[in-house]
Amino acid sequence: MPQVKEVLKRVKKIELKTKVLVDGLISGEYHSIFKGRGIEFSEVREYVPGDDVRAIDWNVTARLNAPFVKEFIEERDLTLFIVFDLSSSNEFGFQRSKKDVCYDIAASLMFAAMRNNDNVGLCLFTDRVEKFVPPRKGNKHILKLLRELIYHEPKSKTTDIRTALSYLNKVIKKRSIIFIISDFLTPDFEKPLKQLKSKHDVILVDMADVHEEDIPDIGYAFLEDYETGEQILVDTSDSEFRMRYTELVRTSREAFLTTLKRLNVDIIRINTSEPFYIPLQTFFKMRERRVVR
Repeated sequence: MPQVKEVLKRVKKIELKTKVLVDGLISGEYHSIFKGRGIEFSEVREYVPGDDVRAIDWNVTARLNAPFVKEFIEERDLTLFIVFDLSSSNEFGFQRSKKDVCYDIAASLMFAAMRNNDNVGLCLFTDRVEKFVPPRKGNKHILKLLRELIYHEPKSKTTDIRTALSYLNKVIKKRSIIFIISDFLTPDFEKPLKQLKSKHDVILVDMADVHEEDIPDIGYAFLEDYETGEQILVDTSDSEFRMRYTELVRTSREAFLTTLKRLNVDIIRINTSEPFYIPLQTFFKMRERRVVR
């Protein structure tokens, strides 16, 4: 376990880097699209011309023999969950590991939620739920979540998103915004995802690296499964092999995206070769336009 000073230094570095992005690029869109989980009744008042007749409280109107309307206020108490894949496949990356980029994404979302005065919770998973931190508010809580995220030692290397989603379906009672950050290299999880989507606003953050789809021509090389450790020797100079491999990966991803479209689940696709905040901001702007309509 790293020393306390090292932990604080690394968390502070991520905090400073991502808060600049949140302040400049993300927090406005976050505030616009996540407006609260509903409205709550405030009071009744006398009807004035121009009021929506659908808001008339007929019981009060009949009792007082004059038209009265209900007034509502927006309920701002939002809950955000970061659901984070700690499996070994996320250690892969050409310039930066997928997991390292995912830390920045998670931190940015946490600080955007904090700026919005929202509750934030955390779920870390591999093929099991490794850690669950209930949602709370405040800067101290966010820094605690970042420490848990960065320094948790996974007990497993493999992934099973179904287990995590089934767990969340049981424990999250209040409607929440759930960001699932993973490379989604896992067996089918459509059923628990559909159940979670029926109760919550679920957004997938799909983390990828350019060399997962396109293998460079470097001659004979071992390809290793990060989760199982299994290795196979391949000839990357064989153009037919590279073409078949790329086609297989793309076909798998297209099937995955088709499933999400059918379930009406939003996805943000991020590659380690590009600044993560660009697709993140693009997604927020897209959602903002959808809300305005």
